[in-house]
Amino acid sequence: MSEQSFQTLGEFIIDKQDDFQYSTGEFSRLLSAIRLASKVVNREVNKAGIANIIGKVGGDNIQGEEQQKLDVLANEIFIEALSQREVVCGIASEETDDFIEIKAGSNAHLSKYVVLIDPLDGSSNIDVNVSVGTIFSIYRRVTEPGTPVTLEDFLQKGVNQAAAGYVVYGSSTMIVYTTGNGVNGFTLDPSLGTYYLSHPRMQFSETGKIYSINEGNYIKFPQGVKDYIKYCQQEEDDRPYTSRYIGSLVSDFHRNMIKGGIYIYPSTSQSPNGKLRLLYECNPMAFLAEQAGGKCSDGFNRILEIQPTELHQRVPFFCGSSKMVEKAEEFMQNAKDA
Repeated sequence: MSEQSFQTLGEFIIDKQDDFQYSTGEFSRLLSAIRLASKVVNREVNKAGIANIIGKVGGDNIQGEEQQKLDVLANEIFIEALSQREVVCGIASEETDDFIEIKAGSNAHLSKYVVLIDPLDGSSNIDVNVSVGTIFSIYRRVTEPGTPVTLEDFLQKGVNQAAAGYVVYGSSTMIVYTTGNGVNGFTLDPSLGTYYLSHPRMQFSETGKIYSINEGNYIKFPQGVKDYIKYCQQEEDDRPYTSRYIGSLVSDFHRNMIKGGIYIYPSTSQSPNGKLRLLYECNPMAFLAEQAGGKCSDGFNRILEIQPTELHQRVPFFCGSSKMVEKAEEFMQNAKDA
């Protein structure tokens, strides 16, 4: 372990507070609440098989998708950790129909921040012991602190994010986050229960050799995506590229940021608006990608500039190494113009 790796996440947050535009102890406590919740979820993920918390819970979430037992548990853990510390005035989760106003405690309503969260991304992979993750997005509220939080506080463009990040629960557990001053990754030492800086100043390479897309849906893809896949498979220049798709956005994104690549979840004939959620998945990942030198779009427009109109809005998603995303956009535009 390098000398730099001995810096803990808590120490890093304190050291970098001056880099954050609205440096406050409140923001540090918010990140600490996320850190604590991630450790609890990590524990539950690691013992899921023997504790009988794998499989479906028997109900659907707001998107009509079957909830996994760990979806529900992770959702409860993060909401409890964030609400009990009085560090946010509101929480929106992929697993709940509406946002939650935090009223408990005398100071919660005075908080400047709201959090949007996907508590357990890729949770169906738990049953087969494949990496899953948590995605979070933090905004400064736009309404006056001390007043009830409103939908307006959550329906903000991604460019307004104060911070965003993810936790990947894999062969090791990592928190990767940004406050708009680059991307840094921290690995959990399970023997000490402490996150240490392991991946400072993470960067996407301009291009890569990996494309990540569920090719089983090929027949349903827009023509531009079909054309780009054919381009990836051609034996020419540095191609063909390698196809790698885990089915957990956090895991696919994490691999591509480290190795170089593009992740695509396009619209389909069955899902014309795409499947991924703008607020819980696309905006935070786009913020991270851009801070790491990558690019994100819906195939035509920058993700972070899209104005949300509803909490569970879906959009097509192209994200990764900048030159790969630009090439995919070129195919999309050519197909549109044809």
